[in-house]
Amino acid sequence: MSKVLIVAEHLNGKLNSSTARCVTCARELKAASIDVLVLAEAADAIAAEAAKIDGVSKVLTVANAANAHPLGAVFAPQIAAVAKQGYTHVFAPSTTFGKDVAPCVAALLGVAQVSDIMTVVDSHTFQRPIYAGNAIVTVQAPADQILVATVRTASYAAAGASAGAAPIEAANAGVELPTHTRFVELAQGKSDRPDLQSASRVVSGGRGVGSAENFAVIFKLADKLGAAVGASRAAVDAGYVPSDLQVGQTGKIIAPELYMAIGISGAIQHLTGIKDAGTIVAINKDGEAPIFEVADIGLVGDLFKIIPELEQALGA
Repeated sequence: MSKVLIVAEHLNGKLNSSTARCVTCARELKAASIDVLVLAEAADAIAAEAAKIDGVSKVLTVANAANAHPLGAVFAPQIAAVAKQGYTHVFAPSTTFGKDVAPCVAALLGVAQVSDIMTVVDSHTFQRPIYAGNAIVTVQAPADQILVATVRTASYAAAGASAGAAPIEAANAGVELPTHTRFVELAQGKSDRPDLQSASRVVSGGRGVGSAENFAVIFKLADKLGAAVGASRAAVDAGYVPSDLQVGQTGKIIAPELYMAIGISGAIQHLTGIKDAGTIVAINKDGEAPIFEVADIGLVGDLFKIIPELEQALGA
């Protein structure tokens, strides 16, 4: 039977929802156990959050001052040491965090990594997207070695809360940690709006918005909806908004319940980032724009006339 170890992603003492999404994926394996590993300087509060996720069998903690910041080179030896204690699978989210950590773990274990799992076929066979999501490939990993993989979190809903809490215990990860990699600083955008990758509602603007000044209409509508703000690569390249708002193949892959694409034509690179969204609403003056091929609701017209009407309706 499979025994899965999920590496928890967290920041500022809070567990990221990507961890609960990994649990949902792991449950498809019908594993004997699904354990969550929390590496932190102070792990208690984060572990308590992880213990409440439905489907989690046990939470393991490694409290160490060296784990104050998530560095792949520092985390990987500890994860590999725990993985060797009877685990068949090691999962991490396919986020910036997971893409840093998982390859290091795979290298230390001497195995190849499976990336971006979107469907579980069986315990060692999975489907993942390739060619910007235009094709889906089925990959099979050797069953006689530990499988290290990242989970495409946009493809899975977050596991809910359980009635009780899983047990929490300290893990034995007594390995020598490297000193050649050191944390310097974390630079991240600050916003009172919801986080783009975990928001249930996202309002995105594209080149059709016209300018950085005009992007104010996108921010205003997002605030009205309590939504996060996103943008197409064209809008980012034009300098309308910073790159951390970019949605798409080379930006953030998201799966909100509601996605509003305003002034976005719908290039394949952008559609790759929103393919798992619940309801897609498109507003564009070009009725032939590709975005309308995937939109659940489409409005053809001037966004600067339609958005005020939407805001008025929302106010009513």
